[in-house]
Amino acid sequence: METLMLPFSPRFIILTICSVVTALLLGVGIVDHKVFDLIVIPLVIFGALTLLGIRDLTQKSHAVLRNYPISAHLRFLLEEIRPEMRQYFFESEKDGMPFSRDTRAVIYQRAKMVLDKRPFGTQEDVYRDGYEWIHHSVAPKVHADQNFRVTVGGPDCTKPYSASVFNISAMSFGALSPNAVRALNAGAKKGGFAHDTGEGGFSPYHRENGGDIIWEIGSGYFGCRNRDGSFNPDEFARVAADDQIKMVELKISQGAKPGHGGVLPAAKVSEEISRIRGVAMNEDCISPATHRAFSTPLQMMAFIGEMRRLSGGKPAGFKLCIGHPWEFLAICKAMLQTGIYPDFIVIDGNEGGTGAAPLEFMDHMGMPMREGVNFVHNALVGINARNRIRIGASGKIATAFDMARAMAIGADWCNSARGFMFALGCIQSLSCHTDRCPTGVTTQDPSRNRALFVPHKLERVHNYHHATLHALAELLAAAGLDHPQDLRTIHFSQRTSTTEVQTFAKLYPSLRPGELIDGTSDPRFREAWAMAQVDSFAPVG
Repeated sequence: METLMLPFSPRFIILTICSVVTALLLGVGIVDHKVFDLIVIPLVIFGALTLLGIRDLTQKSHAVLRNYPISAHLRFLLEEIRPEMRQYFFESEKDGMPFSRDTRAVIYQRAKMVLDKRPFGTQEDVYRDGYEWIHHSVAPKVHADQNFRVTVGGPDCTKPYSASVFNISAMSFGALSPNAVRALNAGAKKGGFAHDTGEGGFSPYHRENGGDIIWEIGSGYFGCRNRDGSFNPDEFARVAADDQIKMVELKISQGAKPGHGGVLPAAKVSEEISRIRGVAMNEDCISPATHRAFSTPLQMMAFIGEMRRLSGGKPAGFKLCIGHPWEFLAICKAMLQTGIYPDFIVIDGNEGGTGAAPLEFMDHMGMPMREGVNFVHNALVGINARNRIRIGASGKIATAFDMARAMAIGADWCNSARGFMFALGCIQSLSCHTDRCPTGVTTQDPSRNRALFVPHKLERVHNYHHATLHALAELLAAAGLDHPQDLRTIHFSQRTSTTEVQTFAKLYPSLRPGELIDGTSDPRFREAWAMAQVDSFAPVG
């Protein structure tokens, strides 16, 4: 009896109603052909729903559909639109991840050069743990020139580069659409700042508008590789000779997925990507988790030196997210032993962006950017190399305060990826990995990326850079400073509890020059320095 009543239970009633209505409409149509034209549309609708319900009952993939035919599809619909509903109707100005609505709004406003001021007072809880601020001066400076630049290139570099303190972080063609790359590079050209290619190669879209390029070389050596995937020095030298390329950067790891390689399936390796990356069509394009050109700190320094030589003396450096501290200190020991020093090091934090990565890697792998920058800064001070090596910082940098904070704890310049994506029109739909980006920024679909109109978007890229540096100049002037390089840890404070405040000088203590060489007692470095060895990334013992 219970089984016979199932069709009339709440779980199955919608399917029952659709089936009965379909049968009644079909019966009426057969009996009276004159009304068939009137009922054909309802018949098709209820008939389709009935077939859908039967399919739900018989499929084996979704238990909820087997138990709630037809009606359970509402769950999937609501789940599909949940991010948009939350973003548009329920988030406050300070909510939203990875970037809050307030942060996104100020980027959009600056990119469009419209009013970016806020009324009435801060919406921050200034008494919560973790709240941070920069100290102002009772004798503020006159508004400084906002064209802040830093010279990158140590004693071994014959072609130093005067870089803006705010540049476009590494994003590859393939991850970004052709029009996105065009607009970013054209904006960089107009604003006089640099554009990092990402590891996907120096594409025609990077070349088209002539903006300054930082050419990133990853473990796949795309654009300078042999057919077997190994590094091709002759091809590297040929490409690096291009005057548009100002610096060459070796990618060791990426903040959002450090230690994780990647695979572009053969089906997605188009003729264009095959040509740009130097990979074969109809084969998986593999970016290994580790490099083949070197396997020890000594070999890595030799490779950096070779990159500088092959590029004709341009600044050569590397990018990484800090993992095991002894590994970076092993690199420092290799610098001392070989006398080969990079011209720059870019520190990426685990809060950095990516097109796609495993959840565990994004959430729990790698050191955050601030700790990474300060660790590297102190390590270089500790080996007396800080004055010859510049440090770049990347990882959720979007505003002038983000930049000032990173520079106070050790960075010389900052890179932003998602900030410039917002300037292009990104709405944080979190669909970068689907090839269905609604704004044409992260898709290779021509019908979608045509929506990104390059002449308009390049202006917004330039405006965002200009307005952010203007805001940085205002912060510095209010603090009584002239240049970002004047920022120190004593200029910032953080609330560590409701009643306690500490300066960054306490939170990020400094090593003295040469302290690692002389022998340090600092617990952050003492054991890791003892564990580091130049002929292996593995710890001693």
